[in-house]
Amino acid sequence: MPSAISGAPHAHIPSNEECGIRDVWKQNLEEEFRTIRKVVQKYHYVAMDTEFPGVVARPVGEFRSTADYHYQLLRCNVDLLRIIQLGLTFMDDDGKTPPGYSTWQFNFKFNLSEDMYAQDSIDLLQNSGIQFKKHEEDGIDPIDFAELLMSSGIVLVENIKWLCFHSGYDFGYLLKLLTDQNLPPDESEFFDLLHIYFPNIFDIKYLMKSCKNLKGGLQEVADQLELRRVGPQHQAGSDALLTGMAFFKMREVQHTNDLHIKPVAHDVLFRYLLVHTMNLKPTVSCIHKLSRPANNGGPAPDESAIISSGNGTGNTNSSEQLTSSAYMVTPPNTPGLAKSDAASLSNRHASIWNSFG
Repeated sequence: MPSAISGAPHAHIPSNEECGIRDVWKQNLEEEFRTIRKVVQKYHYVAMDTEFPGVVARPVGEFRSTADYHYQLLRCNVDLLRIIQLGLTFMDDDGKTPPGYSTWQFNFKFNLSEDMYAQDSIDLLQNSGIQFKKHEEDGIDPIDFAELLMSSGIVLVENIKWLCFHSGYDFGYLLKLLTDQNLPPDESEFFDLLHIYFPNIFDIKYLMKSCKNLKGGLQEVADQLELRRVGPQHQAGSDALLTGMAFFKMREVQHTNDLHIKPVAHDVLFRYLLVHTMNLKPTVSCIHKLSRPANNGGPAPDESAIISSGNGTGNTNSSEQLTSSAYMVTPPNTPGLAKSDAASLSNRHASIWNSFG
């Protein structure tokens, strides 16, 4: 990028490596997991973020609640799509990071000619510096990653505390990777799996409800906390690092300690996050080979899913019709939030920070 001062040298844009973010591809996957297995022995907080190719489908039918509808929305999109990046940042009990690299950014195999995606999401990721040609050629195979993650010491254990920001989709993709299966049809089964693999989860978006002055997305929260981002926005490594920094800054502001941390129940947390889901609009602006499974050979998604137009109007276009186990464009039937759900969520989020101490 040219300097704003005529004749001045080009400004140096730090690479991920210079920022302490280690890019992981298929060539160095095993080597980096060997390092992670050592790091996690001391650094028990894992901040996490993912990048995925948007939202392309909506469920149709009758739903028990708004949370159930949003879970089905999450489920059909995670089942259809592939993860692009995963960022993991490691911190100790005081929020300090390991010397050298603090963050590992895993880059998965993704092919723009074969895999499904929402065009606006891909445009955003490309503008943030993600190189899809390299993902196609050097991306990590999800099966290889899952095998190493299972033996890494950061899943299926009680002493690891996962930090995240509005993480419903993030954990959906992680569970899909770990189980090599589509997500369960019922949200209660999803919560059960979540508790098995990730016993302790702290989502900043949820914790913000007890911090009256904090609002907005991750970058807005970081700005309010006067935190400086390291690395490029909308890449999983940088977002994971900023998530971890935000958590410990919030803990400092709240004048709390972490001696007896008790995370909120998974079902309460995720029902809240699903109901207050981000405004991710489904799109069909660029979908490739939709009739083939997009979950590494697993069963095709249920026919309760549909492909919806980007403007949310549900206008049917014959060019969007799909064959076999395909989906038609039609507007979803979204119920209102049950009063009992809203009351339960309101009572729980106000006391979360009190569990620190």
